[in-house]
Amino acid sequence: MRFALDSSHQDFAASIDALLTKSDMPSVIRSWNDGDTEPGKKLWQRLAETGVNGLVISEEHDGLGADAVDLVVALEQLGRHAVPGPVVETIAVAPTLLASVAPERLSALAEGSLATVAAPPHTPFALDANAVDLVLLAQDGTVSLGVPGEAKASVDLSRKLYEVSAGESLGSADFSAAFDMGALATAAQLQGLGQTLLEVTTEYAKQRKQFGKVIGQFQAMKHHLAEVAVSLEMARPLLHGAALSVRDQSADASRDISAAKVACGDAAYKAARVGLQVHGAIGYTMEHDLSLWLTKVRALLTAWGTPSEHRARVVEALVAS
Repeated sequence: MRFALDSSHQDFAASIDALLTKSDMPSVIRSWNDGDTEPGKKLWQRLAETGVNGLVISEEHDGLGADAVDLVVALEQLGRHAVPGPVVETIAVAPTLLASVAPERLSALAEGSLATVAAPPHTPFALDANAVDLVLLAQDGTVSLGVPGEAKASVDLSRKLYEVSAGESLGSADFSAAFDMGALATAAQLQGLGQTLLEVTTEYAKQRKQFGKVIGQFQAMKHHLAEVAVSLEMARPLLHGAALSVRDQSADASRDISAAKVACGDAAYKAARVGLQVHGAIGYTMEHDLSLWLTKVRALLTAWGTPSEHRARVVEALVAS
């Protein structure tokens, strides 16, 4: 099946891309890595002005009331530019949780507040709890305000992970929908990351020389890059199909989301491996911008459900059907 975005989706994606392209993203990311979140928060405020933060928040609470397709379009662009911060948590997970337990807090999110979520056992730590306005803990069917504790290191230096303990209870909620939104949004991020890695690597292959020839001329190199391109293109219909399943409230939505998470993760990881191989020794250095995308791919592979967990969900769904 072939999915094609309509002109409104294409224009929305282009507007986000244009905004982020104007930003010195590597500099913003490195500042966030070092604990200086101000450049990143200013960028987030500009994103909020485009409506990104309020995508899945109802118009009643100052959001756009958009659907999962719009969410995927936006998150793919944020992935392409490796935007730092609790992207999935702020835009997809927290709004889904708050809609059922504390809708009065949604307007602040739509206007640019940042939120993060811990949800053991799948997501035991809260991302960037030191830099947000709201920390939520979803556990045992209850949503509570979270109290950040000890920080944990991540392979991606822009991802600061915090242990969270329960504070004030906000109420009972079914976490399954929020988990699905988190997995779908993460899949979209991975798709975007993979696309940028492919573009950057292809461009580098046109410039780097070995044995007096541009390495992009070698047949083996062309095959590697083509395999990445095919993987990303094969993952895209699964991603868009999952978004449609969520939009249409399909009974197969969770299965489709898991399939998309696995496919987008595999494609992005392949893009990262080939990117590192093509760039050679320089690709291993933290000073090269490539590292900012490589490490984020590695971190997001297991965020909001590991590949094995999502594969198991697909198998269970197929067996039960």
